[in-house]
Amino acid sequence: MGGKHYLPLTDQDRKEMLATIGVKSVEDLFSDIPQQVRLQREMDLPPALAESEVLKHLNSLAAKNKHFNNCVSFMGAGVYDHFIPSLIKHITGRSEFYTCYTPYQPEISQGILQAIFEYQTMICQLTGMDVANASMYDGGTAVAEGAIMGCGATRRSKALVSSSVSPFYRQVLKNYFNSRGLDLEEIPLKDGHTDLDELEKKLGDDVASVILQQPNFFGLIEEMDGVADLVHNHKAVLVVSADPLSLPLLSAPAGYGADIVVGEGQALGVPASFGGPLLGIMAARSKFVRQLPGRIAGETVDSEENRGYVLTLQTREQHIRREKAASNICSNQALVALGASVYLAAMGPQGMREVAEQCLQKAAYARESITALEGYESVFPGAPFKEFAVTVPGNPAELNKKLLEKNVLGGVDLNPFYPELKNTMLFAVTEKRTREEIDTLVRELEGWK
Repeated sequence: MGGKHYLPLTDQDRKEMLATIGVKSVEDLFSDIPQQVRLQREMDLPPALAESEVLKHLNSLAAKNKHFNNCVSFMGAGVYDHFIPSLIKHITGRSEFYTCYTPYQPEISQGILQAIFEYQTMICQLTGMDVANASMYDGGTAVAEGAIMGCGATRRSKALVSSSVSPFYRQVLKNYFNSRGLDLEEIPLKDGHTDLDELEKKLGDDVASVILQQPNFFGLIEEMDGVADLVHNHKAVLVVSADPLSLPLLSAPAGYGADIVVGEGQALGVPASFGGPLLGIMAARSKFVRQLPGRIAGETVDSEENRGYVLTLQTREQHIRREKAASNICSNQALVALGASVYLAAMGPQGMREVAEQCLQKAAYARESITALEGYESVFPGAPFKEFAVTVPGNPAELNKKLLEKNVLGGVDLNPFYPELKNTMLFAVTEKRTREEIDTLVRELEGWK
């Protein structure tokens, strides 16, 4: 029952392969490596284990992890503990989907192409946009690509990004812009929101894109009325990073004049795992379709008028010369996007709205309960959606360490990202959090000094 019984190659297999390629031993395959850099002893590995022993050992290692299944999470800032219908894993676990790659041959890829097309359709319905792609790597790359689309469409090289946009997204955006020689400038905050007066001052005929987030990184609803007109008066492009779960309650970005909508789709039935894979949402008005990066699945008919699906407008990608392509995204998150499609279909408009309402109401209850405690204060005015920032009486890292001992994942320390926000934490409350769990958090916070 030892490990050697599970190795697929027999000694005879090795002899035949070595004879075929003309060497006497496996060691001969490494003859080009100098002796002085080779390990001159056997590797220090534990002895082989039986399969049952390996499983026991792996389970003991896994038990050391803290995760959403054994902790109550109030941690967010981009990745959240939302409910995931069991239906999703049954669909995404089908071999037809999880083993497929980019569907270059439509005649044998109709299933995955249709899945991508349905995903794009639902994203367009959520955002109000005309076209959507088959997803980006994550929210950060979607924000960066959206801003660059604006640069390409306007032939300008400067973007303005609000400081209320996720600092993780802004870092990715900065990296993308630095590598392309583009200029990036931040719009300051005013009470946790984008300072629209400063936005107006910074807008000029050299600005290509303006990037805002709705709700913003602090969970606050940004004022969007009139922003698009301000941006469009300078012939710039408005890029909005939207939480898809907020859209059943808030106006669709198309309604207040957004040109490009991006965002993180992890909330749509995607497990947090260990930080990935995630799902970058991207949609736009039809006039930007040729700047849209990534894959786009289109609907067509064959010679017999049967409906079919194909990848379309592929000159945007790596199929042409690098310097000619709108983007060099070389893969997509089709399996993750499929999971999001199943989530959207399973929940439906009413289910999505109920999730959004619960996030809104439970976050409001949690903030009210926490800020009623001595030493805890709300940082910004305005109703929060899913997240809120509060000051705490002490070091957030020490508080989180204490909460973790109680199997509670606390909020995110904001000071590393916003130096002016000392002893400030960002708590996330999703529809999964019960009143009892919120009350337990409040009791733990009350007892901490």
